[in-house]
Amino acid sequence: MEAEDLKREDLPHTGRKALITGITGQDGSYLTEFLLSKGYEVHGLIRRASTFNTGRIDHIYVDPHVSDARLFLHYGDLADSGQLTHLIYNIRPDEVYHLGAQSHVRVSFDMPEFSGNITGLGTTRLLEAIRRSGINTRFYQASSSEMFGASAPPQNEKTPFYPRSPYAAAKVYAYWMTVNYREGYNMFACNGILFNHESPRRGETFVTRKITRAVAGIIAGKQDKLYLGNLEARRDWGFAPEYVVCQWLMLQQDKPADYAIGTGESHSVRDFVELAFRYAGIEIGWEGEGVDEKGIVRSLSPDLRNMTSVNVGDVILEIDPKYFRPTEVEYLLADTSKAREMLGWEPKVTFKELVRIMVESDMELAGVNLSFEGKKVLEEKGINWTKNVQTVG
Repeated sequence: MEAEDLKREDLPHTGRKALITGITGQDGSYLTEFLLSKGYEVHGLIRRASTFNTGRIDHIYVDPHVSDARLFLHYGDLADSGQLTHLIYNIRPDEVYHLGAQSHVRVSFDMPEFSGNITGLGTTRLLEAIRRSGINTRFYQASSSEMFGASAPPQNEKTPFYPRSPYAAAKVYAYWMTVNYREGYNMFACNGILFNHESPRRGETFVTRKITRAVAGIIAGKQDKLYLGNLEARRDWGFAPEYVVCQWLMLQQDKPADYAIGTGESHSVRDFVELAFRYAGIEIGWEGEGVDEKGIVRSLSPDLRNMTSVNVGDVILEIDPKYFRPTEVEYLLADTSKAREMLGWEPKVTFKELVRIMVESDMELAGVNLSFEGKKVLEEKGINWTKNVQTVG
């Protein structure tokens, strides 16, 4: 095969530089692992804090004084355009992955101005820093399926946006700014419209991780109940490490474009709850309606009975109205036809496997020793790029 016939993704990656905002988050940590495994030099933007906030990347961080170090962290903030311009100009990255944001939907209702400033205007600051620097780079914008909001499923790149939260509205603004810089300044800029993607590294206040942590905590006797809001909201949930591969693939194409990424399957919060408890050995039943609905233990597996103080009949889930959103997104379901055709990508980890992986990880963290198959699933599907347990949990 002649060199000119090779795709960018097949060319050697050694020597390429990437800048990642949100490097300490779920996606940022997995993307960092992935890029390092391909020979990249990775630079990450982190905020100054009085407490350590690099837990998700500590296992791959190397002192920058070491001669072969390829991961470098820089202080900055998406509200500081001067520092963003300084970093872009001095690092001169080949690829920029903009993952940083105020990313919690429910919190955006409490902090709408801050969410707009960081999630929306932060993208503009970064795009403008790239433009002013004059460097030739490729830009990835982490867009969100929340932008579709009340639009009917399935949703794809041509579905109209109907945002139902300050977070989603800010993401819509950032999406169109990315398109405008692509068309106005001939910038290689892509939007990845990612549907919900989860993992053991998901933040503890996001509903999936909240559920799996509660399962482990209840069984270990460290938590009495799980409190949730809308159980009927439906989401297209996938496994986060697979989605960062798509982020990379988008920037390896000949032409910039926007892609919707998901599994093509949708499940309710109730489905997730039932499956998570089932994997841990608890069958949960339901009594009551609306805010009075409760989740009750119907049965325990034989292996679990001698390991927990949980009993049949215990109430382990209640509804708390404070978790309801003022405006809800009821049903998200991805149509990923374009990504499958153009990127050659499709998900390997199923919804059931995702739930199993997350439950297993949180059970281990809680000190509960049960036998699961989650890690074996990832090994079989070749997702553990760094061969490090931290890629799983």
